Amino acid sequence: MTTIMHRNAKGIIAALLAFLLLACTPALAAPADAGRQAKEAKAGTNAAVVDEINEHLAVMNAEELAATLKLLRVRGLINAAYVDGTSKIDLMTGAVKGAIEAVGDPYSQYFDAHTLKEFMIEAKGVFGGVGMVLGMKDKRITVIAPIEGTPADRAGIASGDWIIAINGQTTKDMALDAAVSKIRGKEGTEVILTVGRTGQEPSDYTIVRDTIEIKTVAGKMLEGDIGYIRLTFFNENTGESFAAKLRELEGQGMKAAILDLRNNPGGILEESVKVAGQFIPRGPVVSVVTRDGSRRTSYAEPGGPRYPLVVLINGGSASASEIVAGAVQDTGAGTLVGTHSFGKGSVQNLVPLGDGTAIKLTVARYHTPKDRVIDGVGLEPDVLVVQPADARETGRDTQLERAIEVLREKL
Repeated sequence: MTTIMHRNAKGIIAALLAFLLLACTPALAAPADAGRQAKEAKAGTNAAVVDEINEHLAVMNAEELAATLKLLRVRGLINAAYVDGTSKIDLMTGAVKGAIEAVGDPYSQYFDAHTLKEFMIEAKGVFGGVGMVLGMKDKRITVIAPIEGTPADRAGIASGDWIIAINGQTTKDMALDAAVSKIRGKEGTEVILTVGRTGQEPSDYTIVRDTIEIKTVAGKMLEGDIGYIRLTFFNENTGESFAAKLRELEGQGMKAAILDLRNNPGGILEESVKVAGQFIPRGPVVSVVTRDGSRRTSYAEPGGPRYPLVVLINGGSASASEIVAGAVQDTGAGTLVGTHSFGKGSVQNLVPLGDGTAIKLTVARYHTPKDRVIDGVGLEPDVLVVQPADARETGRDTQLERAIEVLREKL
Protein backbone atom coordinates (compact mmCIF):
# COMPACT_ATOMS: atom_id res chain seq x y z
CA MET A 1 0.00 0.00 0.00
CA THR A 2 2.81 2.43 0.94
CA THR A 3 4.60 1.76 -2.35
CA ILE A 4 1.41 2.37 -4.34
CA MET A 5 0.73 5.63 -2.49
CA HIS A 6 4.34 6.69 -3.00
CA ARG A 7 4.04 5.97 -6.72
CA ASN A 8 0.70 7.77 -6.96
CA ALA A 9 2.11 10.79 -5.14
CA LYS A 10 4.93 10.99 -7.66
CA GLY A 11 2.44 10.88 -10.50
CA ILE A 12 0.28 13.61 -8.96
CA ILE A 13 3.26 15.87 -8.24
CA ALA A 14 4.73 15.29 -11.68
CA ALA A 15 1.49 16.30 -13.30
CA LEU A 16 1.10 19.37 -11.07
CA LEU A 17 4.71 20.48 -11.56
CA ALA A 18 4.50 20.01 -15.30
CA PHE A 19 1.28 22.00 -15.45
CA LEU A 20 2.59 24.80 -13.25
CA LEU A 21 5.96 25.07 -14.96
CA LEU A 22 4.50 24.96 -18.41
CA ALA A 23 1.84 27.48 -17.44
CA CYS A 24 4.68 29.84 -16.51
CA THR A 25 6.46 29.31 -19.83
CA PRO A 26 5.79 32.11 -22.34
CA ALA A 27 3.76 30.98 -25.33
CA LEU A 28 5.72 30.65 -28.53
CA ALA A 29 4.68 33.37 -30.92
CA ALA A 30 4.55 32.20 -34.53
CA PRO A 31 3.14 33.45 -37.81
CA ALA A 32 0.29 31.48 -39.32
CA ASP A 33 2.50 29.75 -41.88
CA ALA A 34 4.80 28.50 -39.10
CA GLY A 35 2.11 27.13 -36.80
CA ARG A 36 3.10 23.50 -37.18
CA GLN A 37 6.79 24.19 -36.42
CA ALA A 38 5.82 26.26 -33.37
CA LYS A 39 3.59 23.48 -32.03
CA GLU A 40 6.35 20.93 -32.51
CA ALA A 41 8.87 23.17 -30.77
CA LYS A 42 6.52 23.74 -27.86
CA ALA A 43 5.77 20.02 -27.59
CA GLY A 44 9.50 19.31 -27.48
CA THR A 45 9.98 21.91 -24.73
CA ASN A 46 7.08 20.47 -22.74
CA ALA A 47 8.45 16.94 -23.03
CA ALA A 48 11.89 18.09 -21.85
CA VAL A 49 10.34 19.78 -18.80
CA VAL A 50 8.36 16.67 -17.90
CA ASP A 51 11.46 14.48 -18.31
CA GLU A 52 13.48 16.69 -15.97
CA ILE A 53 10.67 16.70 -13.39
CA ASN A 54 10.52 12.90 -13.47
CA GLU A 55 14.28 12.67 -12.97
CA HIS A 56 14.03 14.71 -9.77
CA LEU A 57 10.98 12.82 -8.49
CA ALA A 58 12.65 9.45 -9.06
CA VAL A 59 15.19 10.09 -6.27
CA MET A 60 12.73 11.55 -3.73
CA ASN A 61 11.59 9.65 -0.67
CA ALA A 62 8.09 9.87 0.83
CA GLU A 63 8.90 12.84 3.12
CA GLU A 64 10.46 14.80 0.29
CA LEU A 65 7.44 14.14 -1.92
CA ALA A 66 5.11 15.30 0.86
CA ALA A 67 7.12 18.51 1.27
CA THR A 68 6.99 19.14 -2.49
CA LEU A 69 3.24 18.60 -2.51
CA LYS A 70 2.90 21.05 0.40
CA LEU A 71 4.78 23.68 -1.60
CA LEU A 72 2.40 23.21 -4.51
CA ARG A 73 -0.64 23.39 -2.22
CA VAL A 74 0.57 26.64 -0.67
CA ARG A 75 1.22 28.06 -4.10
CA GLY A 76 -2.28 27.06 -5.16
CA LEU A 77 -3.85 28.65 -2.07
CA ILE A 78 -2.00 31.93 -2.63
CA ASN A 79 -3.02 32.00 -6.28
CA ALA A 80 -6.66 31.29 -5.41
CA ALA A 81 -7.23 33.39 -2.29
CA TYR A 82 -4.50 35.95 -1.52
CA VAL A 83 -6.31 39.28 -1.30
CA ASP A 84 -3.96 41.32 -3.50
CA GLY A 85 -3.05 38.60 -5.96
CA THR A 86 0.51 37.87 -6.98
CA SER A 87 2.64 36.70 -9.87
CA LYS A 88 3.01 32.93 -10.33
CA ILE A 89 6.58 33.50 -11.48
CA ASP A 90 7.34 35.55 -8.34
CA LEU A 91 6.02 32.75 -6.16
CA MET A 92 8.25 30.14 -7.76
CA THR A 93 11.25 32.51 -7.64
CA GLY A 94 10.55 33.07 -3.96
CA ALA A 95 10.60 29.30 -3.43
CA VAL A 96 14.02 29.12 -5.13
CA LYS A 97 15.38 31.91 -2.89
CA GLY A 98 13.93 30.17 0.14
CA ALA A 99 15.66 26.92 -0.79
CA ILE A 100 19.04 28.68 -0.95
CA GLU A 101 18.42 30.50 2.35
CA ALA A 102 17.43 27.22 4.00
CA VAL A 103 20.95 25.91 3.38
CA GLY A 104 22.14 28.38 6.03
CA ASP A 105 25.37 29.24 4.22
CA PRO A 106 26.07 32.97 3.77
CA TYR A 107 28.11 32.39 0.60
CA SER A 108 25.39 30.42 -1.22
CA GLN A 109 23.18 32.91 -3.05
CA TYR A 110 20.49 33.26 -5.69
CA PHE A 111 21.23 35.81 -8.42
CA ASP A 112 18.41 37.35 -10.40
CA ALA A 113 19.32 38.78 -13.80
CA HIS A 114 20.35 42.16 -12.36
CA THR A 115 22.52 40.88 -9.51
CA LEU A 116 24.10 38.26 -11.78
CA LYS A 117 25.14 41.00 -14.20
CA GLU A 118 26.67 43.01 -11.33
CA PHE A 119 28.49 39.94 -10.06
CA MET A 120 30.03 39.26 -13.47
CA ILE A 121 31.09 42.90 -13.80
CA GLU A 122 32.83 42.74 -10.40
CA ALA A 123 34.65 39.56 -11.43
CA LYS A 124 36.25 41.53 -14.28
CA GLY A 125 37.76 43.92 -11.73
CA VAL A 126 35.94 47.18 -12.60
CA PHE A 127 32.62 48.22 -11.03
CA GLY A 128 30.80 51.11 -9.36
CA GLY A 129 30.78 51.13 -5.57
CA VAL A 130 32.72 52.08 -2.45
CA GLY A 131 35.44 49.42 -2.62
CA MET A 132 35.15 46.82 0.09
CA VAL A 133 34.59 43.07 0.25
CA LEU A 134 31.85 41.83 2.57
CA GLY A 135 31.24 38.48 4.22
CA MET A 136 29.14 37.02 7.01
CA LYS A 137 30.61 36.54 10.47
CA ASP A 138 28.67 35.89 13.67
CA LYS A 139 25.48 36.44 11.63
CA ARG A 140 26.53 40.00 10.81
CA ILE A 141 27.45 41.56 7.47
CA THR A 142 31.15 42.07 8.07
CA VAL A 143 33.88 43.90 6.18
CA ILE A 144 36.44 41.32 5.15
CA ALA A 145 38.64 44.10 3.82
CA PRO A 146 38.43 47.55 2.23
CA ILE A 147 40.17 47.67 -1.13
CA GLU A 148 43.26 49.82 -1.00
CA GLY A 149 42.86 53.35 -2.33
CA THR A 150 39.05 53.19 -2.71
CA PRO A 151 36.39 55.44 -1.11
CA ALA A 152 35.78 52.91 1.69
CA ASP A 153 39.50 52.75 2.46
CA ARG A 154 39.86 56.54 2.45
CA ALA A 155 36.80 56.91 4.68
CA GLY A 156 38.42 54.73 7.33
CA ILE A 157 36.34 51.55 6.96
CA ALA A 158 38.40 48.74 8.49
CA SER A 159 38.57 44.97 8.35
CA GLY A 160 36.30 43.50 11.00
CA ASP A 161 33.81 46.38 10.94
CA TRP A 162 30.20 45.32 10.49
CA ILE A 163 27.45 47.07 8.56
CA ILE A 164 24.50 47.88 10.81
CA ALA A 165 22.43 49.83 8.28
CA ILE A 166 22.57 51.03 4.66
CA ASN A 167 20.91 54.39 4.00
CA GLY A 168 19.05 53.95 7.28
CA GLN A 169 17.77 50.46 6.47
CA THR A 170 18.83 47.85 9.00
CA THR A 171 20.86 44.92 7.75
CA LYS A 172 19.44 42.55 10.36
CA ASP A 173 18.27 39.43 8.48
CA MET A 174 19.42 41.03 5.19
CA ALA A 175 21.02 38.63 2.71
CA LEU A 176 24.65 39.29 1.86
CA ASP A 177 23.99 39.79 -1.86
CA ALA A 178 21.17 42.24 -1.06
CA ALA A 179 23.53 44.33 1.08
CA VAL A 180 26.18 44.34 -1.64
CA SER A 181 23.60 45.43 -4.22
CA LYS A 182 22.42 48.33 -2.01
CA ILE A 183 25.96 49.57 -1.38
CA ARG A 184 26.96 49.50 -5.03
CA GLY A 185 25.79 52.24 -7.37
CA LYS A 186 26.64 54.87 -9.92
CA GLU A 187 29.87 56.81 -9.62
CA GLY A 188 29.34 60.15 -7.85
CA THR A 189 26.31 59.08 -5.82
CA GLU A 190 26.31 58.80 -2.03
CA VAL A 191 25.59 55.93 0.32
CA ILE A 192 25.32 56.22 4.11
CA LEU A 193 26.69 53.25 6.03
CA THR A 194 26.09 52.81 9.74
CA VAL A 195 29.15 50.92 10.91
CA GLY A 196 29.85 49.00 14.10
CA ARG A 197 33.36 48.50 15.50
CA THR A 198 34.43 46.59 18.57
CA GLY A 199 34.75 48.86 21.59
CA GLN A 200 33.18 51.86 19.86
CA GLU A 201 29.73 53.34 19.37
CA PRO A 202 28.20 52.89 15.88
CA SER A 203 29.12 55.63 13.40
CA ASP A 204 27.61 56.88 10.15
CA TYR A 205 29.90 57.10 7.13
CA THR A 206 28.71 59.07 4.12
CA ILE A 207 30.71 57.72 1.19
CA VAL A 208 30.69 58.89 -2.42
CA ARG A 209 30.73 55.94 -4.80
CA ASP A 210 33.42 55.72 -7.43
CA THR A 211 34.48 53.43 -10.27
CA ILE A 212 36.44 50.69 -8.54
CA GLU A 213 39.33 49.30 -10.53
CA ILE A 214 41.29 46.64 -8.72
CA LYS A 215 45.04 46.74 -9.32
CA THR A 216 46.33 43.65 -7.65
CA VAL A 217 50.14 43.88 -7.55
CA ALA A 218 52.55 46.56 -6.33
CA GLY A 219 56.13 46.31 -5.08
CA LYS A 220 59.38 48.03 -4.28
CA MET A 221 62.84 47.44 -2.83
CA LEU A 222 63.42 48.19 0.84
CA GLU A 223 66.74 48.77 2.57
CA GLY A 224 68.91 45.72 3.05
CA ASP A 225 68.01 44.10 -0.29
CA ILE A 226 64.54 43.18 0.96
CA GLY A 227 61.84 43.09 -1.70
CA TYR A 228 58.30 44.10 -0.74
CA ILE A 229 55.27 42.98 -2.77
CA ARG A 230 51.71 43.91 -1.91
CA LEU A 231 48.78 41.86 -3.29
CA THR A 232 45.34 43.44 -2.90
CA PHE A 233 43.30 40.76 -4.69
CA PHE A 234 43.63 37.60 -6.77
CA ASN A 235 42.11 38.19 -10.20
CA GLU A 236 42.80 36.48 -13.52
CA ASN A 237 46.06 38.40 -14.08
CA THR A 238 47.55 38.26 -10.58
CA GLY A 239 49.82 35.24 -11.04
CA GLU A 240 51.45 36.65 -14.16
CA SER A 241 51.76 40.17 -12.73
CA PHE A 242 53.22 38.82 -9.49
CA ALA A 243 55.85 36.76 -11.32
CA ALA A 244 56.84 39.83 -13.36
CA LYS A 245 57.20 41.98 -10.23
CA LEU A 246 59.24 39.24 -8.57
CA ARG A 247 61.63 39.10 -11.56
CA GLU A 248 61.94 42.88 -11.48
CA LEU A 249 62.95 42.88 -7.81
CA GLU A 250 65.31 39.94 -8.30
CA GLY A 251 67.00 41.95 -11.02
CA GLN A 252 67.57 44.70 -8.44
CA GLY A 253 69.39 42.27 -6.12
CA MET A 254 66.60 41.08 -3.83
CA LYS A 255 67.90 38.67 -1.13
CA ALA A 256 64.71 38.31 0.95
CA ALA A 257 61.02 38.99 0.38
CA ILE A 258 57.97 40.31 2.19
CA LEU A 259 54.61 39.30 0.74
CA ASP A 260 51.89 41.58 2.09
CA LEU A 261 48.46 39.89 2.07
CA ARG A 262 46.84 42.13 4.68
CA ASN A 263 43.28 43.11 3.78
CA ASN A 264 43.44 40.87 0.72
CA PRO A 265 39.97 39.24 0.57
CA GLY A 266 40.98 36.52 -1.90
CA GLY A 267 39.79 35.81 -5.42
CA ILE A 268 40.67 33.15 -7.97
CA LEU A 269 42.04 29.88 -6.56
CA GLU A 270 44.33 29.13 -9.51
CA GLU A 271 46.05 32.51 -9.18
CA SER A 272 46.81 31.90 -5.50
CA VAL A 273 48.42 28.57 -6.47
CA LYS A 274 50.65 30.40 -8.98
CA VAL A 275 51.76 32.87 -6.31
CA ALA A 276 52.43 30.18 -3.67
CA GLY A 277 54.38 28.20 -6.26
CA GLN A 278 56.98 30.98 -6.39
CA PHE A 279 57.97 30.29 -2.77
CA ILE A 280 57.05 26.86 -1.42
CA PRO A 281 58.82 23.57 -2.26
CA ARG A 282 57.45 21.51 -5.12
CA GLY A 283 54.36 19.75 -3.78
CA PRO A 284 50.75 20.41 -2.75
CA VAL A 285 49.52 23.98 -2.23
CA VAL A 286 45.86 23.34 -1.44
CA SER A 287 43.26 20.59 -1.65
CA VAL A 288 39.61 21.20 -2.46
CA VAL A 289 37.54 18.65 -0.53
CA THR A 290 33.87 17.99 -1.35
CA ARG A 291 31.06 16.54 0.76
CA ASP A 292 31.79 12.95 -0.22
CA GLY A 293 35.44 13.30 0.77
CA SER A 294 36.84 13.42 -2.76
CA ARG A 295 39.62 15.93 -3.24
CA ARG A 296 41.37 17.83 -5.99
CA THR A 297 44.88 18.94 -5.09
CA SER A 298 46.79 21.79 -6.75
CA TYR A 299 50.59 21.65 -6.78
CA ALA A 300 53.36 24.24 -6.68
CA GLU A 301 55.10 24.95 -9.96
CA PRO A 302 57.99 25.61 -10.32
CA GLY A 303 58.43 25.38 -6.55
CA GLY A 304 60.92 27.10 -4.22
CA PRO A 305 61.93 28.43 -1.80
CA ARG A 306 64.42 30.88 -3.22
CA TYR A 307 65.15 33.18 -0.26
CA PRO A 308 63.91 34.05 3.25
CA LEU A 309 60.24 35.03 3.22
CA VAL A 310 57.75 36.76 5.52
CA VAL A 311 54.04 36.84 4.76
CA LEU A 312 51.99 39.61 6.39
CA ILE A 313 48.40 38.68 7.31
CA ASN A 314 45.55 40.17 9.34
CA GLY A 315 41.81 39.81 9.86
CA GLY A 316 41.21 40.99 6.29
CA SER A 317 43.27 38.18 4.75
CA ALA A 318 40.75 35.66 3.44
CA SER A 319 40.18 32.82 1.02
CA ALA A 320 42.92 32.78 -1.64
CA SER A 321 45.17 34.82 0.68
CA GLU A 322 44.79 32.15 3.34
CA ILE A 323 45.62 29.47 0.78
CA VAL A 324 48.99 31.13 0.09
CA ALA A 325 49.70 31.87 3.76
CA GLY A 326 48.63 28.39 4.85
CA ALA A 327 50.89 26.74 2.27
CA VAL A 328 53.86 28.89 3.31
CA GLN A 329 53.28 28.07 6.98
CA ASP A 330 52.74 24.33 6.48
CA THR A 331 55.83 23.88 4.29
CA GLY A 332 58.08 26.09 6.41
CA ALA A 333 58.84 28.24 3.39
CA GLY A 334 58.40 31.44 5.39
CA THR A 335 57.14 33.13 8.54
CA LEU A 336 53.63 34.55 9.02
CA VAL A 337 53.63 37.92 10.80
CA GLY A 338 50.56 39.94 11.86
CA THR A 339 47.23 38.89 13.33
CA HIS A 340 44.72 36.05 12.92
CA SER A 341 43.27 35.73 9.40
CA PHE A 342 39.56 35.90 8.50
CA GLY A 343 38.78 32.18 8.05
CA LYS A 344 36.96 32.02 4.72
CA GLY A 345 37.96 28.69 3.23
CA SER A 346 34.98 27.49 1.21
CA VAL A 347 34.55 27.01 -2.53
CA GLN A 348 31.57 28.30 -4.50
CA ASN A 349 30.36 27.24 -7.95
CA LEU A 350 28.26 29.56 -10.10
CA VAL A 351 25.49 27.51 -11.72
CA PRO A 352 23.39 29.20 -14.47
CA LEU A 353 19.70 28.32 -14.34
CA GLY A 354 19.08 28.92 -18.03
CA ASP A 355 16.93 32.06 -17.83
CA GLY A 356 19.50 34.75 -17.06
CA THR A 357 19.57 33.81 -13.36
CA ALA A 358 21.99 31.63 -11.41
CA ILE A 359 22.85 30.26 -8.00
CA LYS A 360 26.21 30.44 -6.27
CA LEU A 361 26.54 27.31 -4.16
CA THR A 362 29.21 26.28 -1.67
CA VAL A 363 30.43 22.88 -2.87
CA ALA A 364 33.76 22.28 -1.09
CA ARG A 365 36.30 23.51 1.46
CA TYR A 366 39.99 24.30 1.26
CA HIS A 367 42.56 22.18 3.09
CA THR A 368 46.18 23.27 3.54
CA PRO A 369 49.11 20.96 2.67
CA LYS A 370 48.96 19.56 6.24
CA ASP A 371 45.20 19.02 5.81
CA ARG A 372 44.17 21.91 8.04
CA VAL A 373 40.71 23.36 7.44
CA ILE A 374 40.70 27.15 6.98
CA ASP A 375 36.95 27.79 6.89
CA GLY A 376 35.62 29.30 10.11
CA VAL A 377 39.04 28.81 11.73
CA GLY A 378 41.58 31.00 9.94
CA LEU A 379 45.35 31.02 10.47
CA GLU A 380 47.39 32.03 13.49
CA PRO A 381 50.54 33.99 12.63
CA ASP A 382 53.93 32.66 13.71
CA VAL A 383 54.73 36.12 15.08
CA LEU A 384 51.79 38.02 16.55
CA VAL A 385 51.95 41.77 15.95
CA VAL A 386 48.87 43.93 16.55
CA GLN A 387 48.82 47.17 14.60
CA PRO A 388 48.30 50.23 16.88
CA ALA A 389 44.89 51.91 16.64
CA ASP A 390 46.50 55.16 15.49
CA ALA A 391 48.58 53.53 12.74
CA ARG A 392 46.67 55.35 10.01
CA GLU A 393 47.26 58.72 11.64
CA THR A 394 50.92 58.18 12.53
CA GLY A 395 51.82 56.36 9.34
CA ARG A 396 53.82 53.84 11.32
CA ASP A 397 53.50 50.20 10.21
CA THR A 398 54.69 48.10 13.16
CA GLN A 399 53.81 44.84 11.43
CA LEU A 400 56.03 45.69 8.46
CA GLU A 401 58.79 46.80 10.83
CA ARG A 402 58.63 43.44 12.61
CA ALA A 403 58.66 41.59 9.27
CA ILE A 404 61.88 43.39 8.33
CA GLU A 405 63.43 42.44 11.70
CA VAL A 406 62.52 38.77 11.17
CA LEU A 407 64.19 38.76 7.76
CA ARG A 408 67.34 40.53 8.98
CA GLU A 409 67.75 37.78 11.56
CA LYS A 410 67.70 35.23 8.72
CA LEU A 411 70.09 37.03 6.33
